[in-house]
Amino acid sequence: MKKFVEVKNLSVNFGRPGHEVAAVKGISFNIERGQTMAIVGESGSGKSVSALSILQLLPYPYASHPSGSILVDGKEVIGASQREMRGIRGNKISMVFQEPMTSLNPLHSIERQVNEVLFLHQGLSKTQARARTLELLDLVGLADAEARLDAYPHQLSGGQRQRVMIAMALANEPDLLIADEPTTAVDVTIQAQLLALLKDLQARLGMAILLITHDLGVVRHMAHDVAVMKDGEIVESGTVEAVFDNPRHDYTRMLMAAEPGGRAAAATADAATVMQARDLKVWFPIKRGIFQRTVDYVKAVDGIDVTVKAGHTVGVVGESGSGKSTLAMALLRLIKSVGPIEFDGKSIQGESFKTLQPLRREMQVVFQDPFASLSPRLSIAQIIEEGLLVHDLGGDYDQRRTLIAQTLIEVGLDPETMDRYPHEFSGGQRQRVAIARAMVLKPRFVVLDEPTSALDMSVQAQIVDLLRQLQRDHDLAYLFISHDLRVVRALSDEVIVMRDGKVVEQGSSNQIFDTPQTDYTRALMAAAFELRADTSGVVRT
Repeated sequence: MKKFVEVKNLSVNFGRPGHEVAAVKGISFNIERGQTMAIVGESGSGKSVSALSILQLLPYPYASHPSGSILVDGKEVIGASQREMRGIRGNKISMVFQEPMTSLNPLHSIERQVNEVLFLHQGLSKTQARARTLELLDLVGLADAEARLDAYPHQLSGGQRQRVMIAMALANEPDLLIADEPTTAVDVTIQAQLLALLKDLQARLGMAILLITHDLGVVRHMAHDVAVMKDGEIVESGTVEAVFDNPRHDYTRMLMAAEPGGRAAAATADAATVMQARDLKVWFPIKRGIFQRTVDYVKAVDGIDVTVKAGHTVGVVGESGSGKSTLAMALLRLIKSVGPIEFDGKSIQGESFKTLQPLRREMQVVFQDPFASLSPRLSIAQIIEEGLLVHDLGGDYDQRRTLIAQTLIEVGLDPETMDRYPHEFSGGQRQRVAIARAMVLKPRFVVLDEPTSALDMSVQAQIVDLLRQLQRDHDLAYLFISHDLRVVRALSDEVIVMRDGKVVEQGSSNQIFDTPQTDYTRALMAAAFELRADTSGVVRT
């Protein structure tokens, strides 16, 4: 098999001379034509930096290559001119990033963004570009492609946006597609569809794929060869079968064992009910015409019953748009809803902001992306202190600092770091800060909205263990929202499966996972756990 990319002894440093940090340290690997090479490792291991080096997209002059060679189709790219690199980028090599919403221009239509690639690289006319754009969108399986041409990124789902990104990347039929965490931010069913799409496109177009991921299940399903990176070095490499069947390095074995495991302890039947709703509805009006009359409703939540008890976790699963987060925001009285809601046995539906304010301390939420939910302008101490100041808790300044330090220790962080800022922490550490911000107020009910989906496997397992420990210590009631069914199974006593605002299936965690009753639930299970099958089930193209 002919090598398309040859990376030899590549090193990458960031910073000015004398103050440099080594991000990649002498790595070597090859990418064969028509094959899939995967690079796996935790955040900060050097995966994306290595991939960006192939396209020479690292920021000059802050990034440098003290050693190494990168040959693309036999030509050296380190030190190549911008003109030479423009001939490679988009033509020979394209890239798809993790989060399409930040990669696509929010001000341009889908047609304009795909057309831009065709105008720049192929010089097509507007009519030709439109025809080619439709062909590409059909190729990547975007439903009703012609009607989507005038749509903007925010009008598409996460899976649809990622299909548009793939269409842009394939516009010039590249020899290599670099896919940097292409499925991490999407639901399990969409993930399965996107992976099947990439395998189908690879078979049809004969392109190579460099897959950057922390998800070993995806590697098992997609890749032919794999390199495991840690702290800028490749600690183990080989075929997928060789590495996964007989891992030689301790770090590889740790990654393979890092998936969240276990199941929630048996729930006590006599636990006190903390949060309860009956026949809860959240309908958003659809208005049309000059007078903006309501013609229909988007039924985001449509008649749902939910009960969350002290020390228990109710998991809510379903695809994007199923109403999971809307349900949580309605329970917290952060959006309008219809139907009785009780907190600690008292009705909170229809209560004023002033009446609810004292209860806010006892109802907290932890969001998916801690980098977006933590203010970059505040120190960690200020972020955690904010709730204490709002609710007039914690005593004076010194007493609050002591309480913040105790909370940081409880979530596994060094209290000496409290005066640092969010950008100085890893993703897992930032999520611990977000959890500390909620826990410092001693809540009784906590909404966990996708708190682990943006994290590495090993960090996911750590956060799951932390959440279990906090629940045991404080008898917390959790509403846990996720599309990652492995994490839901590890944490939840009860599971609600949602689709299009309705409950498809509801019951104990054991019942839902062991004997699902509906086709939709079985489809979710198949999409979630098929990728985690052993390596004997890896399909080769």
